[in-house]
Amino acid sequence: MISEKIFNIKSPQNFTEAALEVFNFQHKHVAVYQKFCDMLKINPNKITQISEIPFLPIQFFKSHKIIAEGYNSEVVFTSSGTTGSTTSKHYVAKTDLYETSFNKAFKNQYGTPKNLTILALLPSYLEREGSSLIYMVDSLIQQSDNEHSGFYLHDMDALIEKLTYLENKGQKTILLGVSYALLDLIEKKKFQLKNTVVMETGGMKGRRKEMVKQELHSVLKEGFGVSKIHSEYGMTELLSQAYSIGDGVFKCPPWMKVLTRDTEDPFTYIQSKTGGINVIDLANLYSCSFIATQDLGKVHTTEHFEVVGRFDNSDIRGCNLMIL
Repeated sequence: MISEKIFNIKSPQNFTEAALEVFNFQHKHVAVYQKFCDMLKINPNKITQISEIPFLPIQFFKSHKIIAEGYNSEVVFTSSGTTGSTTSKHYVAKTDLYETSFNKAFKNQYGTPKNLTILALLPSYLEREGSSLIYMVDSLIQQSDNEHSGFYLHDMDALIEKLTYLENKGQKTILLGVSYALLDLIEKKKFQLKNTVVMETGGMKGRRKEMVKQELHSVLKEGFGVSKIHSEYGMTELLSQAYSIGDGVFKCPPWMKVLTRDTEDPFTYIQSKTGGINVIDLANLYSCSFIATQDLGKVHTTEHFEVVGRFDNSDIRGCNLMIL
């Protein structure tokens, strides 16, 4: 089974072998991806290394139903979007793949949720349906089996009271929040947290002016009284997450890999320079595992990468991979 190989990758060779197998499966069974490859005149029999695999522009998730032939979706995840904008839809054929992916990735970084209190400040996600982040965090909260774990919408006073209580008890806690809501929280109260990991999931969601990551983390560190701000990198179109433990550099789980493409030539890959982020997410088995995002970043090692921004006017310009 391909799915068993995905979560048992131990080496770069294992990853390459699994990626090529997933590519061949998706080229054969995912019609949208097959047509995209055909448009590029790709012969799957000649693909022998990862760098030769075509990456599907992420915008296709807004315009096409991307799912393997013969499979129905158990859940449909949708992206957040401004009023009137087209949202991405991710048709997930096997939710157990997503659950295996996020559980393994979280445990690799933070240990079992059972030992933690998990507080989620995700108002913009809770206020809509179809959020993959809410699906993941809800599962982690349930696994924490802790009466103090839970979601917070707009009741900042209750969250302040809970954080203060947990700090006084010395309870190991993760506060996971969307960026603008974390800023709202520290404007209401300044903290000196010693037992709490603060993790931002990115995005101002139109509620505040966008900030570069370094500036955001500087403000959050001061407001929460912590030395580091952790981050989660994920998106609607993926079934895997990478985590940063405070230095702005994300670490991929073994079944995920990031490449950076030249911003002018999407078929050329670059190292140690800013480029467009291409993600290989092998957990995305029944959709597309090879996605060209609109994020900009730098690759540091085979497992580590940094996010530095986004393409300007990405919704207007579209991905240059689509102009063929």
